[in-house]
Amino acid sequence: MPRMLDVSDEVRAEIGDEEAARLLAGESAPGSYDCTSCRTPGDSEQERTSTVLFVGDETAVLAFAHATCLPSQVVQVTEEQLQGAVRAIGGTGAEPQQQAQQPVQQQAPQPHPHQHQHQHQHQQPPNLVPEQAVLGVTSGLVLVQDELHPALVVEPTAPVARPGTLGPGDDFLPLLIEQGFMPLTELAAVPPVLHGWSVLLAAGQLHAVLQPNPNGGRPVAWWQAHQPLQVTDGWRAAANKHQQVLMFAAPVGSIGRQPREDLMRDALDKAAANGKLVAAALPLAGI
Repeated sequence: MPRMLDVSDEVRAEIGDEEAARLLAGESAPGSYDCTSCRTPGDSEQERTSTVLFVGDETAVLAFAHATCLPSQVVQVTEEQLQGAVRAIGGTGAEPQQQAQQPVQQQAPQPHPHQHQHQHQHQQPPNLVPEQAVLGVTSGLVLVQDELHPALVVEPTAPVARPGTLGPGDDFLPLLIEQGFMPLTELAAVPPVLHGWSVLLAAGQLHAVLQPNPNGGRPVAWWQAHQPLQVTDGWRAAANKHQQVLMFAAPVGSIGRQPREDLMRDALDKAAANGKLVAAALPLAGI
């Protein structure tokens, strides 16, 4: 039976017209699937379904999602992220298009010591900070205008110098402002959407923050997790509801590793009042 599949021109160019035709004819697409964004059941015979192709260095994974969750698109990720997602998915909701030729080694996770409400992980961002600085990323729910929003709070462990410069200066916020993040003086409203950036959820876990590729083409990872970062059911539900994640960023020493969401919110408010907070709403991407 033909499937109600959306296959974008970008996806079609990657998989070829013949494979796209097989998908649309129902020969190689599942009828029922778990949406790899919201992780709830979908049926490509009954509802519009997006094909989302995630491309690594040696492997490509074709995933299926509710069209209301994600548009059909191609997203470039690291081979480690892709292999981790394939293992996590366990064969449901995604089909590997090519086997990796080399084994993938993943580093051990570095979770926040208090995992009741939010999760924390460090990772060095590419082409942004010197070797001695890494990014701490915490996920949590933030109340804005009487509604809970999924948030990521990013804080480096050391001052961030502009590439090619020396000295003790901290250019972390100016670099993000140049990318389109907005300075905040208070958390009174949801920050504007920053198009071109996105938050990658794979199999219901946080994998990366993607940014536009300066050379054009597919997005690239600005931050990526050592190992997929678990998020709470409440965080994931809020992300699926809003189809975006609020990202807050502050210089080293502004937020700290807060054990609870209310303390994290207090730290965000103080950083904003001190002129040390930028933010943007980033759309969801996921498999």
